[in-house]
Parts: sequence; C-alpha cells; structure tokens
Amino acid sequence: MKVLYAIQGTGNGHLSRARDVIPALLKHNISLDILVSGIQADIKLPYPIKYQLKGLSFIFGKKGGVDVWKTYYKANSIRLQKEIKSIPVEEYDLIINDFEPVTAWACKLKNKPCYSFSHQAAVLSNLAPKPKKKDRMGKWILNNYAPTSHQFGLHFKPYEANVYTPIIRSDIRTGTVSKGEHYTVYLPSYSDEKLLRFLSKMKSTKWEVFSKHNTYEYFSNNIHIKPITNEAFVKSMASSKGVLCGAGFETPAESLFMQKKLLVIPMKGQYEQQCNAAALSEMGVPVIKSLKKKHLAKLKHWLDTDTIVPVNYPDITDEIVSKLLEASLVIR
Repeated sequence: MKVLYAIQGTGNGHLSRARDVIPALLKHNISLDILVSGIQADIKLPYPIKYQLKGLSFIFGKKGGVDVWKTYYKANSIRLQKEIKSIPVEEYDLIINDFEPVTAWACKLKNKPCYSFSHQAAVLSNLAPKPKKKDRMGKWILNNYAPTSHQFGLHFKPYEANVYTPIIRSDIRTGTVSKGEHYTVYLPSYSDEKLLRFLSKMKSTKWEVFSKHNTYEYFSNNIHIKPITNEAFVKSMASSKGVLCGAGFETPAESLFMQKKLLVIPMKGQYEQQCNAAALSEMGVPVIKSLKKKHLAKLKHWLDTDTIVPVNYPDITDEIVSKLLEASLVIR
C-alpha cells in the first residue's frame, strides 16, 4: 500500500504528534511519503519529507490572536492553487491528513478519499463541546480549511465513536516528571513585551516563557525568555509547577497527562481554540480570555491553588493507526 501522510506545519502540535504516528505507520507493510505544508512550526521531523510546501498558514499575531493581514498577505492564492495541482494524490492508495489544506483540496477536486486524522476532526463533532458565543465564520473556516471524506479525531475526551484521547509523545510519556518552582508559558500569539508587562506583576513567581518572536535567551527579573526547542520545552514542562498556555490541543493535553496544573488563554478569533477552551472548562481547567488587568485576580488564584484535573490517556497510537488502515481497506 502506498500512503501519503500530509501534516499541517502551522504551530508545533501537528508535527509533534507525527513523531509518534509515523513509527506506528511504518510498522505496517506500506510505502510512506510525507508532506508538510506551513511556515510557522519550530519543530523538525526526524524523517525524510517528500513534499515541503508553503500551504496556507495562520500567522500568529502579538496581541492574543491571528495576524489577519499577515495571514492574508502570505496566502498567495495563485501559488496555493499551483501547489494543490502539483500533488499527485491519485498515485496513492491512502491519503492521511492532519489538517493539511493542500492535499485535502487536491483530493476533493479529484474526488479522492481523504482520511482526516486530527484534532480538528473531533472538534467538529456534534457531541464535542462548543463555546456559548456562536462563531459562524470561524466554524465555516474550520469546516472548509482542510475538508476530508472520512474522520478519525483526537480530543481531550472520547466524545463519540472514532474520537480518541490524545496521542502523547513518547518523550513526554516516558520522561521524568518533577515539581519545580517555575511555571512554563507558551503563548505564541502575544509579544514578549506584552508577556513581560503582565507576568512581571507576579514578582515572586518564576516564569519560563518560550517565545515565538525571539531567537535568543535572556532574563528580565523573575522571567526567563527562551527560544523554542522541543527538548527545552519538554524539560521545562516536565519540571514545572504548572503550565500557562493557549487553548491549543497538544500542550494542554501533555500538561494534563503530566498532572500539571493548567490555565489556558484561547486565541482571539480562533474558533478551534474557543472550542478547546469550552471542553477544558467543562473538565475543570480554568480559562481566562486575555492578558488584561481584570484577569489578574483569576491568575493569582490559580497560582495559589494546587488543583490538578485527572485524566486517563493510555498509549493507543498503534490501535488508532491500525483501525484507520483497516477502514481504508474496507472502503477501497
């Protein structure tokens, strides 16, 4: 069987998950090609990539949301159309898609089955939690960004059939966890300046901030700013007192798995993160809307408490991959 695994390269979560999915795929008798599209990731795959594309990336802003203008500027429609036409999806027996738009649209235009294996597939489930405030445009974008014909989803809970608990990276699953004195911070949609102003108000708290906007390491009183590397980030989380991050999927899931207390801030105008925040809130994870002064009291309360939200995330990567491959054979 000839398989194409297409991965979204905006952010780090999709590529982090792929580090465990690829070995699970290679256990089967298949020929595997890898495609990555996007320009915002900091993590590299230790596997050969056959297709490296610019794709369609959401560009992180510095005020808590997506930079709409930079996203629009980078979304060269002529180049994107050429990329969609360039991928020979018809040559593959199976397309596995982790929220990757180029192959999703190539399959749709050529009426080729495409199997979503992503968190976004689960977010779109009717049984998954949704924010109280409706966002029709955000939902439409999530539905149409990378449309697929079959869905295998990952979420914080298995809300229905074909929705599974998170894939926890092997270096997280087998790593040593301790409780240090610092808090790990990953909020890529905020500038370093904004984070420094806000976090410095908690003068007795040690913060390790992983920056999307800086390539060098420095200290500012009780705040340690670091560039993003996989090893440093995992080490910081594993030894932290707690994690403050966006309402993405992989980082909150890994924090919960390591039994770290967690507080999330969903990105503004990002429907998927609003849905994630709704799901995490149902589980008992505190959520604040932004880094504004009015939310300081809730942040300080979180720092003063030690409430851990229990989860059960068994290692089922091989099981999910096997079910996906079996389903594709039945449909073929």
